[in-house]
Amino acid sequence: MIHPSAIVHPNASIAKNVDIGPYCVVGEHVTIGARATLLAHVVITGRTTIGEDAVIHPFCSIGAPSQDRKAEEGELAYTTIGARTVIREYVSIHRGSADAGGVTSVGDDCLILAYGHIAHNCHVGNGVTMSNLAQLAGHVVVEDNALVGAMAGVHQFVRIGQYAFVGGYTKLGRDLPPYLLADGNPAEVYGLNSVGLRRAGFSREALVELKDAYKTIYRSEKNVSQAVEALRGTVQTDEGRSLLAFLEAESERGILK
Repeated sequence: MIHPSAIVHPNASIAKNVDIGPYCVVGEHVTIGARATLLAHVVITGRTTIGEDAVIHPFCSIGAPSQDRKAEEGELAYTTIGARTVIREYVSIHRGSADAGGVTSVGDDCLILAYGHIAHNCHVGNGVTMSNLAQLAGHVVVEDNALVGAMAGVHQFVRIGQYAFVGGYTKLGRDLPPYLLADGNPAEVYGLNSVGLRRAGFSREALVELKDAYKTIYRSEKNVSQAVEALRGTVQTDEGRSLLAFLEAESERGILK
């Protein structure tokens, strides 16, 4: 179903049962999966793929050229939006810059609320929630099921671990490990994302181990390297190992400490 006022390039790939509402614009290299909905006034450009059952609300811009100064006109760059992801009003998601991998991606089952921004070369996992006006600078990685609060600003190259929580108005300039909660300007870690972890059904064993790991990293006299060394000999759960792997991984910005 394509509204008569919508402009859809004849070369765009549109699956069955897609609903394209009034005044939408769909570019030549766009692919839209089955049962996706563009409500009205949505602009999708570039080499952009929209997953099945995605819903995009009015005045969103997806796949527009990167704002990166290094981006070149006509470069091959991509944007992907996963299945069942909901993108609310006035969200902007820019395509990647080719010199840095060329892809901006948003996973399945995400909820991106009004006025959010996802910049070039960001990689947002599955089940992520971004509240109103949350902003990701370029090259940010947000792992599965993390939550970024309203009006939070995330510095370029920062990583946010799975099930982490970034409080509203937070200025996040360093990596936030998984399962933890950060808030403030500048950001500080205040403990586990306890409410989110309980809602997700984490075991008591995992919660106890994560709390002990948090104390080792943030409430002891150890620096990050010393905390990592201490955790190597103690973690037993999958969650503990995921936290340790995040701390051991390469980081452009360093761990929020």
